[in-house]
Amino acid sequence: MAKYAFFLGCIAPLRYPGIEKSTRKVAEALGIELVDLNDASCCPAPGVIRSFDRKTWIAAAARNLALAEKEGLDIITICNGCYGSLFDAAHELHEDPQLLKDVNEILADIGMEYKGTTKVRHFAEVLYNDVGVETIKSKIVKPLDYSVAAFYGCHFLKPSKIKEIDDPEDPRILDDLIEATGAKSMPRKKKVLCCGSGGGVKAGFPNVAKAFTQTNLENIKESGAQYIIDVCPFCHLQFDTAQADLGYSIPVLHLSQLYGIAMGMDAKELGLSAHKVPVTL
Repeated sequence: MAKYAFFLGCIAPLRYPGIEKSTRKVAEALGIELVDLNDASCCPAPGVIRSFDRKTWIAAAARNLALAEKEGLDIITICNGCYGSLFDAAHELHEDPQLLKDVNEILADIGMEYKGTTKVRHFAEVLYNDVGVETIKSKIVKPLDYSVAAFYGCHFLKPSKIKEIDDPEDPRILDDLIEATGAKSMPRKKKVLCCGSGGGVKAGFPNVAKAFTQTNLENIKESGAQYIIDVCPFCHLQFDTAQADLGYSIPVLHLSQLYGIAMGMDAKELGLSAHKVPVTL
């Protein structure tokens, strides 16, 4: 059985616990053991902390990496922002011995050390590359006939030359994972456009964030999609909370929740009552 340190991040456990619950249930069904990463902090948010103080960002990220390293496990995330922050930090520390030494001088103040061995994985990428679409199909008990919009977000695929997950401008990985449930991923314009909320834009420039979100929603509605399927709780939060002001009501599901539906979970297990845009099964 594959085994990972489960990095929850901030948004899922605090705002959308159903994403966490469905991820745990889906992982169990697919033979993945998720081990709680005790005492983990924020990743920290790459678009905010890194922009103001790079040393603080990488030291905080290294602390999280060191927690997983101590358990002898790689990290798995369900959030693009957490994935981007931890992946980038792990890559930089692995490639730069002096930076690793500098960070360990900071960690030494709290009795910690990072040796540089932790790998960072995204839940969706693990499902595709390690579990496989055919195995996922074999676990589906309730095939879905939904028409949906696959929302990739920014940090899942990029920086593409380092992550090498898929074509960053015309990806298929999430579409294929969605269609394993029987649902149809609808083609649309500007498929890889930002949701609008990342990098502090939601907090600092809410009107700019909403403009991005509105463009996405226009294209999603035009495609005929009934649901938005994301792989990031922050994108999830933006689409779920901004729609009322923009005059839309397209339900939003994390990929793990979509799988949860297709694997027979009910609305309570999926945490759908926490969603602002109602989801009916």
